[in-house]
Amino acid sequence: MEFLKQHTNPETEIIVADGGSTDATRSIAERAGAKVILCSGRGRAPQLNQGAAIAEGAVLYFLHADTYPPQNFEASIKQAVRQGYSSGCFRLKFNTSHWFLNLNAWFTRFDVDALRFGDQSLFVTSEVFKQIGGFREQMLLLEDQEIVKRLRKVTTFKVLGQYVTTSCRKYKQVGVYKLQAGYFLIYALYRLGFAQQRLVRVYTWLLHV
Repeated sequence: MEFLKQHTNPETEIIVADGGSTDATRSIAERAGAKVILCSGRGRAPQLNQGAAIAEGAVLYFLHADTYPPQNFEASIKQAVRQGYSSGCFRLKFNTSHWFLNLNAWFTRFDVDALRFGDQSLFVTSEVFKQIGGFREQMLLLEDQEIVKRLRKVTTFKVLGQYVTTSCRKYKQVGVYKLQAGYFLIYALYRLGFAQQRLVRVYTWLLHV
């Protein structure tokens, strides 16, 4: 939170959509100057939509709690919007050095939907976000993937050249190869049309979370 405050303009609105944390998340965020809402619905998509609903800015930027944007992220997003891109994301890197993770992150430079990861964050103008109806709250997994497909149907999308840095904590807990294989499998099942509830069961069984 302090990082975001240090690298944004004073008038930039920072919203924390809390899904029911039991630690000091809310108090820490409030002390740092963020607007905190306790979301009525659990799940990432409802939380993101509820955060967006109270945002007052013309551009929304969605960021996972364990991901850090580049220091100049606000200026980079504003420049992209001025250039005519109404939505987009950054490239990805991890906060550890592992050849397999580095390889996966390297591919995020390409503008291919199959290579879009939620950890890459997402910027979108509030007008376009409302136009497409926000995140689909029936999506229990891969809501970040799904929204990009809809964004491309109505507007421009840009993969910016800078990198967000995301935590590899879960990879250390589950195992790098096992976790990544699980993600690949779930994405493949999603593309084959498997129901969200089944994807969640596969995710829970395979990754033991």
